[in-house]
Amino acid sequence: MQGKERKNIKVGQVVEIVLKKDQRSGILTEGIVKGILTSAPKHTHGIKVILESNQVGRVKNIIEDVD
Repeated sequence: MQGKERKNIKVGQVVEIVLKKDQRSGILTEGIVKGILTSAPKHTHGIKVILESNQVGRVKNIIEDVD
């Protein structure tokens, strides 16, 4: 699943994000969504979120959906 649409992302989901420092290398960081920072319904580089670990990045993959 893609993380480019805000409607697909919910608090509590397990996602993979790319941190600002890892944008060039493309290294992904996995974590649980604590909050959604992007207010727009779509973003070409992925919706920006904050993880429970307080890391901020753009969602690249949704690993586990929350019910």
